[in-house]
Amino acid sequence: MPAGRPTPLGSPSAERAKDPEHEPEHDPEHTADPEPAKTAEHAEHAAVPGPAAPPEHTAPRRTLVADLSASVTVFLIALPLSLGIALATGAPLQAGLLSAAVGGIVVGLISGAPLQVSGPAAGLTVVTADLIQQYGWRATCAITAFAGLAQLALGSLRVARSALAVSPAIVHGMLAGIGATIALAQLHIVLGGSPQSSPVDNTLALPGQFAGLDLAAVSVSAVVIVVLLGWPWLRGRGTGPLRYLPGALAAIVLATGFASLTGLHLPRVDLPSWSSHALAGMPDGPVLGLVAAVLTITVVASVESLLSAVAVDKLVVARGDRHPVARADLDRELRAQGAGNFVAGLLGGLPITGVAVRSSANVAAGAVSRGSAVLHGVWVVLASLLLVGMLELIPLAALGALVMVVGIQMVKISHVRSVRRHREVLVYAATVAGVVALGVLEGVAVGIAVAVAMSLHRLSRTRVTLERRGGGAAPGADPGADPGAAEDAYDVRVRGQLTFLAVPRLSRVLAQVPPGAAVEVELTGSFMDHAAYETLQEWRQAHVAHGGAAELVSATGRRIAEPATAHHCHPWTPWRNHCCVTTPERPAPAHRLLSGISNFQRNTAPRVREELARLAREGQRPTQLFLTCADSRVVTSMITSSGPGDLFTVRNVGNLVPLPDGPGSGTVSVSDADGGTATAGTRQDAAGAALPDDSVAAAIEFAVEVLRVESITVCGHSGCGAMQALLDEEAAHGDVAGTAAGVPPTPLRRWLRHGLPSLARARAGGPPIVSRPYADDAERVSLANVAQQLDHLRRHPCVRRRLADGSLSLHGMYFHVGEAQAYVLGEQGDFTAVRPGPAGLPERAAADVR
Repeated sequence: MPAGRPTPLGSPSAERAKDPEHEPEHDPEHTADPEPAKTAEHAEHAAVPGPAAPPEHTAPRRTLVADLSASVTVFLIALPLSLGIALATGAPLQAGLLSAAVGGIVVGLISGAPLQVSGPAAGLTVVTADLIQQYGWRATCAITAFAGLAQLALGSLRVARSALAVSPAIVHGMLAGIGATIALAQLHIVLGGSPQSSPVDNTLALPGQFAGLDLAAVSVSAVVIVVLLGWPWLRGRGTGPLRYLPGALAAIVLATGFASLTGLHLPRVDLPSWSSHALAGMPDGPVLGLVAAVLTITVVASVESLLSAVAVDKLVVARGDRHPVARADLDRELRAQGAGNFVAGLLGGLPITGVAVRSSANVAAGAVSRGSAVLHGVWVVLASLLLVGMLELIPLAALGALVMVVGIQMVKISHVRSVRRHREVLVYAATVAGVVALGVLEGVAVGIAVAVAMSLHRLSRTRVTLERRGGGAAPGADPGADPGAAEDAYDVRVRGQLTFLAVPRLSRVLAQVPPGAAVEVELTGSFMDHAAYETLQEWRQAHVAHGGAAELVSATGRRIAEPATAHHCHPWTPWRNHCCVTTPERPAPAHRLLSGISNFQRNTAPRVREELARLAREGQRPTQLFLTCADSRVVTSMITSSGPGDLFTVRNVGNLVPLPDGPGSGTVSVSDADGGTATAGTRQDAAGAALPDDSVAAAIEFAVEVLRVESITVCGHSGCGAMQALLDEEAAHGDVAGTAAGVPPTPLRRWLRHGLPSLARARAGGPPIVSRPYADDAERVSLANVAQQLDHLRRHPCVRRRLADGSLSLHGMYFHVGEAQAYVLGEQGDFTAVRPGPAGLPERAAADVR
């Protein structure tokens, strides 16, 4: 049974053998942050739960204080990173500050992810540097603006979630390739030189760079690297402001102080007057090249921003914030990123994306609204106007070392382990190599091509084997026949998906089967296309025509025939659906039961054996007594998502609870929490008179006094035959007890006497359903019956004692079979529908009904 299922009316789940926990992923630029979800399905799990917001008179002040504090933290991280990324791209340094401000103010105001912080990011460094080298700075700004318009269009078309469908191996490979390219380029600056035009040239130039390294630049860079690597350790042991100082800022401050104190002569930050800042200009070049450039920035910026937005949602959930924060609207976020890139491009800034480092720091610092991102942009504007003198003290080598470390951190060991675990190392490696050698867009295309090729290879990777069962009985042969007289039997096993690509291999194996032999072809895959089906059927017909016997069977051992209609198979479907396709012959009921048991032994027993062994050792400790009808459509484990050891179940006709001192008889089935079942039949004395019925009372006493269950639930259901019988007998004879003239007092009629109070209660006005009227009189009686049997439970001495000391609670439940909808009886005396989701039970219906 799946982990994480809802528990029945507050009981703990029995699923103790959980699936292995997935290793936490990481953000593109920070090894300590969770990685964004890669699919829309993962994104759906990023909802942010939380209690109600603070009182109105304190909420604005608390929000302002929290956002103000977080904005300062993000600003201290964004300032050096923005300068470093501008340096790495070859753009004017003011462009990094301008994009940081636009990302904070423009994108922050309209963002679909309230706590995401946008700005220049390392993921676009390589792309931007190539564009500047090819088209010049002003043309690159125009390309950025056009990319923003493309993002606005994509966001308006509501295709944002499709970007999350990219294979994680390709995304990881793209980021790793970009990181390697950044690190190679910045290594030259760290060594005191200048980067070359391509990663290959940077690699080839390294020996000469090492031969002529600049000791002053190396020493300043070493300070930055040592501080960045050791800062998490220092901050964890520090106190006061040290604990809140970002590592990037600390590294730049210490490196700048070291360079100033030692009097090192190094190139430093140069921020010309804003009056000379270059704005965007129309690009000049081949149209196809410009379109490719716009497409590259659009794709990389969009994917990185959307993945970061999903990661922020996950971080907010993990933070357990008591402030309600809306989950990310990815289409709105894409439009916000487009607006930011359009404005940044027009004003002469770098391309903008949602930045994982700043966003994770924003969440960790306690931000509760988009105000923190906007304020961080305001601080960047003020710093670029008022702190120019201080910024110009920063050595360029220090910024180069900072960006180099960021690039190295984009190549994550956890990503390599993840793709290796999923056997996608080849896709990852091809994407990395493509990005480094050819460029970002080309590298992603290479990764996609390799991923498609691997998928086709896996789809066609079908294993077909032939085994001989010497002297075995032919499929369908007479079980009483002499086994020694049977022909040799063969097993053909097909492992994997059976498509046209596997037809040649399948045909070769089938051709090895001797004519006239008995053959069983076992298909274990979940898919068989038309070409493979025709091949199997044609071979089967020819083999049978030559005197052989052939059967197609599924992994469960059931025979397969041509499907009449397509349908899905699930463990909770009836026996007739346990195999997707069955032969027209209708098996005997006993054979169906045996087949179902065989299916359990094959598929389910290996998964639950460990848990059942634990229960066998420790004994059962159910927390719930679940009393319901014997109707075959009410599957208690399914509607309560319970497993072995969760429920102690009592089932009888009509989910009736005889009064402890009342007579009665009937057939009652009682199953314990380990699945055992006992049946008590009609009890009569020697003269044939009915004796008091103790079977239900015994089960209640055992559950309450011995097992010490914490709650008892009485569950009725729609279409209950017992309730309908009460109505029919009343209408036909005016009597249900079987005492009317000419009405034989059968066991069923005697048992139904326990339902007479329920019938009377329904006539007087039973409990209603909040969301709709009664479907019919039978439903009215079924609902009243649940409430009435709870009253009967309170009459039992053991229940009464436990209710008095507060150690037991009673619950009423009604299951509508046709709707597959459960309703619970609330403290107001009405039934409320249980809704899907983590909470499930409405607050007004969750209280016990003692």
